[in-house]
Amino acid sequence: MSILSIQSHVAYGHVGNSAAVFPLQRAGHEVWPVHTVNFSNHTGYGDWGGPQLPAAQVTEIIDGIERRGAFPDVAAVLSGYQGGSDIAEVIIDAVRRVKKANPQALYACDPVMGNEKSGCFVSDEIPPLLRDKILPVADIIFPNQFELGYLTGQPTGTLDETLQAVKVAQEIGPRVVLVTSVERPETPEDKVEMIAVDGDRAFTVTTPRLPVKYNGSGDVTAALFTGHYVRHQDAHAALKATASQVYDLLRTTYEADSRELELIAAQDCFAHPQLQFSVDEL
Repeated sequence: MSILSIQSHVAYGHVGNSAAVFPLQRAGHEVWPVHTVNFSNHTGYGDWGGPQLPAAQVTEIIDGIERRGAFPDVAAVLSGYQGGSDIAEVIIDAVRRVKKANPQALYACDPVMGNEKSGCFVSDEIPPLLRDKILPVADIIFPNQFELGYLTGQPTGTLDETLQAVKVAQEIGPRVVLVTSVERPETPEDKVEMIAVDGDRAFTVTTPRLPVKYNGSGDVTAALFTGHYVRHQDAHAALKATASQVYDLLRTTYEADSRELELIAAQDCFAHPQLQFSVDEL
């Protein structure tokens, strides 16, 4: 089974599909990338070249994949940064067509909007589209606490508040919610958590916090969790493997003093996760 990944693309560095495709492939998945932008590098540099692809061109690529008779083989549609506001309808339509061909297929969405420190860094049109159109059709979402709060209109400052916000999100659409970069008052400063909720079961994992943030780390997290979940249908196992792989990637990048994720240097962790962190059920 394959993963159809509809995301941004950069030639230099690793965000969007440039962050998601190789780790998934190294983990043993067939991945079909569809790009929503084709930039020289991510926009965090303040300077970049290349086009944002019109929705019609993105649709043409998806249509071509469908004409190959490939949709029954899609286990999951994965989406991340959407670029233009017209891409949401393209993704929703692709999900509908894929699920018609394979009713077991899942739609996994990383609702990229921003974070608590930076605020929203996408167009003002994107967050309402994610909340009102994407969330109701998603099976899995990967918000950070800031994004979860926006999508649900709920506070997320404590563990109980975060879990309640997850329940509100589940009532709107997705069964599975992975909350990334969880920070709560009792969390040690040198630790960071992720919380995965699948139906009524909630799991948490804690990993060391590195003193840097890397563009694309959320894209890798969403991709790897999606791959593990479609393979095993087990949120506990998916969280355990994803936490191990992402930490090893970030540690390798930090030790290399690199601004861009060291996907190639860390590639063995995608194929053979160490599973060094325990996952607890809440």
